[in-house]
Amino acid sequence: MHTVTLPVTYLRHGQIAVAAIDNPPVNALSHGVRAGLADALAQSAADAGVAALLIICRGRSFCAGADVREFGKPMQSPLLGEVVERVEAHPKPVIAAIHGTALGGGLELALACHFRVALTDARLGLPEVRLGIIPGAGGTQRLPRLIGARAALSVIAECKDLRAPEALKLGLLDEVFAGAQLEAAALEFAERLLQEARPLRRTSELAVRLDEPQVFDEYQALVAKKQRGAIAPLEAVRAVRMAYELTFATALEREHAMCVALLQGPQSQALRHAFAAEREVTKVPGLPADTAVRDIVRAAVVGPGVMGRGIAMCLANAGIPVALSGRGLADAETARAAIAKSYAAGVSRGSLTQDEATHRLQQITAVSGDEGLGDADLVIEAVAEDLAVKCQVFARLDRVCKPGTILVSNTSFLDLNALAAATRRPADVAGMHFFNPAQAMRLLETVRTEATAPQVSATLMALGKRLGKLAVLVGAGEGFVANRMLSRRSREALFMLEEGALPAQIDRVLVEFGFPLGPFAVNDLGGLDVVLATRRARFAGLTPRERAADLLEQLVALGRLGQKSGAGWYRYDAERRPSPDPEVEALIERHSAARGITRRTVSDEEILERCLYAMINEGAYLIAAGRVPRPHEIDVIWLHGFGFPAWRGGPMFYADQVGLRTVYQALLKYRDQVGAAYFTPAPLLQQLVNAGETFYRT
Repeated sequence: MHTVTLPVTYLRHGQIAVAAIDNPPVNALSHGVRAGLADALAQSAADAGVAALLIICRGRSFCAGADVREFGKPMQSPLLGEVVERVEAHPKPVIAAIHGTALGGGLELALACHFRVALTDARLGLPEVRLGIIPGAGGTQRLPRLIGARAALSVIAECKDLRAPEALKLGLLDEVFAGAQLEAAALEFAERLLQEARPLRRTSELAVRLDEPQVFDEYQALVAKKQRGAIAPLEAVRAVRMAYELTFATALEREHAMCVALLQGPQSQALRHAFAAEREVTKVPGLPADTAVRDIVRAAVVGPGVMGRGIAMCLANAGIPVALSGRGLADAETARAAIAKSYAAGVSRGSLTQDEATHRLQQITAVSGDEGLGDADLVIEAVAEDLAVKCQVFARLDRVCKPGTILVSNTSFLDLNALAAATRRPADVAGMHFFNPAQAMRLLETVRTEATAPQVSATLMALGKRLGKLAVLVGAGEGFVANRMLSRRSREALFMLEEGALPAQIDRVLVEFGFPLGPFAVNDLGGLDVVLATRRARFAGLTPRERAADLLEQLVALGRLGQKSGAGWYRYDAERRPSPDPEVEALIERHSAARGITRRTVSDEEILERCLYAMINEGAYLIAAGRVPRPHEIDVIWLHGFGFPAWRGGPMFYADQVGLRTVYQALLKYRDQVGAAYFTPAPLLQQLVNAGETFYRT
């Protein structure tokens, strides 16, 4: 006998009933799934021939949480909390059989089951904090009863997943199966439960014991520091603490209320926007999903510097053989030795096995000149940021590479159209702007020129995914999107130094906004000589005032290169801890006087507005010019490339939240104060304001 209640199938295996969830792609706990589970619970409870109920999922994973499409909409009964309570109250054993991932509401469902089993490679977690909320169906109350406060706080407040073997050790799982057919193994487990007449273990009835009373204060301080400005992690700590201070029923009620309040708040809205935008940028308007892609079997990297080495590692890590080309063989071999050292460090840290490190290094071959380029399907140029030098490289690649090879530049701001024009195959030329360090940073700015073939764009977007990157497709133009907008912020920061602010004030304001570092601390970290090299490469396109704001040149001339020299915008001690430097303050004051600028008090509000609104205005110009198809690309780039606080959603989403009219009026004010060359509102922004629309609701 079996009855189908889509998307949950209910059937019998002897005295064991099975509720099988099949809701692709991730078995989200949609209304249909919740209703199907409620039916399965009712049927199994009423059937005298059923002795236990097994909950299992089809497809690639167990339930991976709530259905985000239902967020912000009226929820239909039964709610997840209701289903979870019915599971725990079930009069017969309920067993969760887990494979893939059990995340969020999926894990909350499993926590309410009386027993939990899993395959060895399963992962379990409660990542709700990443969406600006906390678990709302008992996760903060049941998990600490099973694994203790410290481990539960790690999972809930820090969003750390547990692998099945660790979850078994902690007491979250009852059994783990290695290399087994999950359903058969889980049914056999259920039969043993019944034969042994094991009593039901309802998680809510387990006693809580607090061995470390200080753990909550520790975690509150930890998440306040690591996730500065975010509300949900602090609420998560508060919710877990309730498990030790309130009755289960009272704590459950408060947990749900806290979750609902967070869900309706601005931070969760921003984080859910960021989550959706990440997925949206993979679907490029005008580039059909079925666009043919080219096979990338072998690759080459020209330029074995820091970026070239990192890019070679990205390719090797994805299993793509790569030729690393230097001016001479010794140059390339030195780079390969540095890569070997990096892999060895990964083995020492435990992030790589020795076999993985050896295999990855074997994918990289040190070559000289044109060797290894002729049979590559993809060649990435990573030489110095000099347009003339890069044009020479591309002309050479055009001669030595086979037809159909994709020629890519890693430039962060130079004119890709000029590089394409240096070849006879402009349709095969594009950009892949990796962020430093390339092997670690997730963001990849993929750039198409006016002539780039759709097939090439599709291939590079697919390659980005293969490399484990978050690839965003943008159009060519000075600085593309990331560095073009960054240059506007950097410009205003320099101008405000001339006008009366100091590096520490500007950095403090932006850190308080939510950035991990301010612009001057970032300069010191990367090296002022590196920043100056970029400025010099862009010098011809700067305005007279931008050229005259030569504080970087002055610092570098004094040997102040940032952290690596012990002094830059700040002075650094032996542990590289920064402190404001009176010498820099005096230098800035002398510079202002020499320029005839009377210094004044610059307010924190002005600093924030000029830095952010200059970026947002440039973003509007980029959208209107077709450099990006929509604001999503801009937000994703800033969230993942420059540490824009995720709980603010990205610069364009933030502008919508502040109000475009507010932004527009501030731009008019600074246009009169700073100059029309810098703050003339973008026509798109004015158009949206006049129409009462926003970037995301037009």
